[in-house]
Amino acid sequence: MDPLRQSPSPCSSRPSSPRTPPCEMLGLVGIEAVLDQLKIKAMKMGFEFNIMVVGQSGLGKSTMVNTLFRSKVWKSTLPGLGVTTPQTLKLHAVTHVIEEKGVKLKLTVIDTPGFGDQINNDKCWDPILGYINAQYEQFLQEELLITRQRHIPDTRVHCCVYFVPPTGHCLRPLDIEFLQRLCRTVNVVPVIARADSLTIEEREAFRTRIQQNLRSHCIDVYPQKCFDEDINDRILNSKIRDRIPFAVVGADREHLVNGKCVLGRKTKWGIIEVENMAHCEFPLLRDLLIRSHLQDLKDITHNVHYENYRVVRLNESHLLPRGPGWVNLAPASEGQLSSPGPFKVYSRTQDNPASAGQLSSAGPYKAYSRAQDNATSAGQLSSPRLSKAYSRVQDDATSAGQLSSPRPSKAYSRAQDNATSGQPSSPRPSKIYSRAQDDYSVAGQLSSPQPSRIYSRAQDNSEDEF
Repeated sequence: MDPLRQSPSPCSSRPSSPRTPPCEMLGLVGIEAVLDQLKIKAMKMGFEFNIMVVGQSGLGKSTMVNTLFRSKVWKSTLPGLGVTTPQTLKLHAVTHVIEEKGVKLKLTVIDTPGFGDQINNDKCWDPILGYINAQYEQFLQEELLITRQRHIPDTRVHCCVYFVPPTGHCLRPLDIEFLQRLCRTVNVVPVIARADSLTIEEREAFRTRIQQNLRSHCIDVYPQKCFDEDINDRILNSKIRDRIPFAVVGADREHLVNGKCVLGRKTKWGIIEVENMAHCEFPLLRDLLIRSHLQDLKDITHNVHYENYRVVRLNESHLLPRGPGWVNLAPASEGQLSSPGPFKVYSRTQDNPASAGQLSSAGPYKAYSRAQDNATSAGQLSSPRLSKAYSRVQDDATSAGQLSSPRPSKAYSRAQDNATSGQPSSPRPSKIYSRAQDDYSVAGQLSSPQPSRIYSRAQDNSEDEF
């Protein structure tokens, strides 16, 4: 087998950490049986793979998909049969279940007829990017459900094969503009379509110019250098990057060559064998997408591209749709956003808002002290009984010039120290007040007679001291 197509061994590619030395085993335990368990479970569940093909009409996208999976995944249309060019870009998705040696693969192919076929191709990539983001959004909403499915259907696009026309010059402005946007949201694998129309010298020169265009315009196609985990991955992926874009030829018909049936395209001067490396680089594309990097494509989609989309959407969480069974994340108010730490305050008070007179934090003294800072800026406190008592302390402290400090709770903590049975050296003065807060958080008022008396004494002492 070609060393370019050999996938690295998972055992040899990940060296053990120096902090965790291997343990000396006294006998056989049977740890290797975990691989058999994972294999049995994976074969029961099957695999999912979603691939998108993008390119102009007539570049052999449907034929290439049928050649990749050796099946009639997509019906290819022959030229000259009266098929009209679509006026707008419309995406078509077809799903098939392919089974080989007991392994089931749920394959979804998304075709993009009409891309780049119009006179005005301004923003013709918007439907494609919108479809990719829509699949991310659908998966995100399934994750936000309180009661989630055991297995969330994965409709995210794992790979996008971009077909470059065999012009022999360089990338067109349309290709550059689209690839710059596409590589940020999905794994992109560019290929030179219908490479049999170019000579070997023209093919290599065209490949070199495309690689220069990709580097000069900062287009990072798959496999990305930043995701090489170890030296074995770096060696393998560097060989792949040197050959990208692959010069491919698609064919879904078999011909007899030297007594063997091979896939190829028959011409007057011979048969172009699809799986012959001397004729085209289709085997490299097949091995990259299926035999060596299929799981890596899915992992990068989930851990990188989807995670980037998820972070952006959660930062805009107030725009998420609300309804039964959804996690509602409302935006912070203006008073909370003026606090030095708005997200910490909001995360502690969003479930039980201050308007209900409840404190939901496990640490009531800290949460209430932060709520006091916000309430001071807003000019009000939610509790009618606490606001009257505390406003008297605020008025006295304001006249003494103590509230100008960024921590106004110092004056109030001195009143708490006096309230602890005349012992100002108590190391935990907030215990008495925390008991009053616990009663208040349950009933919405100071229902316990004992802590309310201590709290009133603290107020009187604070007034005398001020």
